[in-house]
Amino acid sequence: MTEPPVLYESAEGIATITLNRPDVLNALNDPLMRALRDAIDRVAADDGVRAVLLTGAGRGFSSGADLASVPPSPELDLGRLLRERYHPVILAMRTMPKPVVCAVNGAAAGAGMSIALAGDIVLAARSAYFVQAFSKIGLVPDAGSTWFLPRYAGDVRARALAMLAERVDATTAERFGLIWKVLDDEQLLPEARRLAAHLATQPTRAYALIKRALNDSFAHDLPAQLELEAALQTQAGRTEDFAEGVAAFLQRRPPAFKGR
Repeated sequence: MTEPPVLYESAEGIATITLNRPDVLNALNDPLMRALRDAIDRVAADDGVRAVLLTGAGRGFSSGADLASVPPSPELDLGRLLRERYHPVILAMRTMPKPVVCAVNGAAAGAGMSIALAGDIVLAARSAYFVQAFSKIGLVPDAGSTWFLPRYAGDVRARALAMLAERVDATTAERFGLIWKVLDDEQLLPEARRLAAHLATQPTRAYALIKRALNDSFAHDLPAQLELEAALQTQAGRTEDFAEGVAAFLQRRPPAFKGR
């Protein structure tokens, strides 16, 4: 029986999504990208899921686009492929009203690196590495990398990463601000699961509003961002979790958030 290109499990408020083409380092082809979009849509629609863990099966997170599935030709329209398959996944990850933890094991290359950077909190194994491989085959970084890199690593590093296409090890990626934390290989998944489990007990609606505020911040001047914060805070202040948080603080006990 053929294994599905993406595995999905849900338990105790956590959805675990695993890219599952380990024989090709989880290279991204059309079936995998369709399945990944379906998994993300499933998470977004499931009120029982309050945190997401995204990782890769086998020795890598993702080696990027499966070049065997897109042979060059004068009629090839890579932009159409990006708009139909990649953009919806990146946008869904960034706008999903739930936190996404990416656990990067091994290679995160090309669009695989873009998908990793689209997570809210990115952890990496010490043996992991990141590479903007696009220029090596005459392409432009895509799937959001030209948006993520200058914001995370700064313009100078973004240009070098994009043009030189050099590998960046996990420790350097952490120093550059591309990821949150480096962990020993054997600790990556246990720590990622612990983090996702923690997030699943927290105020989910507040996380959704935080994501919206941060996503919009680069498009706003300070007055506009202050107004957005005020509007979002009005929504947050009407949630059950805010009421519970205040009650727990006053009663000096841990809060029991319900994600509502």
